Amino acid sequence: MLRETERIETWKRTMEEVREEIARVIVGQEETVEQMLWCVFAGGHALLEGIPGLGKTMLVRSTADALDLPFSRIQFTPDLMPSDITGTDIIHFGGPEGASGEFRRGPLFGSIVLADEINRATPKTQSALLEAMQEKTVTVGGVTHKLPEPFFVLATQNPLENEGTYPLPEAQLDRFLLKLDVDYPSADELKEIIRRTTAADSRQAVRRADAAALLDIQRGAKEVLVAEDVLDYAVRLLLMTHPAQAESPDSVKRYVRFGSGPRGLQAMVSVSKVRAIAKGRMHVSTGDIRAAAKPALRHRLLLGFEGQAEGVSTDMLVDEILDRLENKR
Repeated sequence: MLRETERIETWKRTMEEVREEIARVIVGQEETVEQMLWCVFAGGHALLEGIPGLGKTMLVRSTADALDLPFSRIQFTPDLMPSDITGTDIIHFGGPEGASGEFRRGPLFGSIVLADEINRATPKTQSALLEAMQEKTVTVGGVTHKLPEPFFVLATQNPLENEGTYPLPEAQLDRFLLKLDVDYPSADELKEIIRRTTAADSRQAVRRADAAALLDIQRGAKEVLVAEDVLDYAVRLLLMTHPAQAESPDSVKRYVRFGSGPRGLQAMVSVSKVRAIAKGRMHVSTGDIRAAAKPALRHRLLLGFEGQAEGVSTDMLVDEILDRLENKR
């Protein structure tokens, strides 16, 4: 029992130190930072959405620095080709043994890969990420290459611009464990951002953990217990995102075309286990499920025409589902 308590405290302390180190660089965005760390420690990929200039790139880089992980950045553009991110086979001629081949790795071969403005690339290039995100491998010229462990894709996109963009298909959105909304800073946070960014010295995150500590927490999270009633709560929540369910809120029945698939449930439970560790527990509570619901489900609800026309927020729909669940307990 003492051994387990020590392990939990070690994991909790590691997560706190990483979060505090990132906060030393990033002004505000406490919820976004916390949720992104849930995602990373759960071993998943994250999609960060927000207008330009909110520090999304800096947040991802600071996370890589605090975890001491190899970082690579891919700037997605319409002319980006799949081989530009996966790598390509190079043939050398004129050697002592004749022609020889070499695989030159692309920027996907990093531990934390920033896919900047992912929706600016064509679907052909976006699809090159699918194998990497799901299987953690890339296949070039019929040869499969394993990506490093750990491996995360942390992607960004701008919600305001539609010209020259290619919306991510649902199959690819579903590969992101969480979707994080990066909010606009408050007046006080804006002033602090200006103080830091216009000063002579700039802050940079330093190492607070490493790949071994990260993988240890990932393995530990799988040991966190989920009671049957908590799992029932999560399942009911997921099912209520579907308009065909009798107990779904009227707004879901009116505005939602398709609800979340099983990966939404996997995301909620996986993230809830990490959140439980961050709170010093080895069991998931309904509070953990509630906290994970919006980032895990907001990109997995497909709105119908009426919902899109009226600008309905999927966060609002998830809130209504959570309220209905609480009222029925």
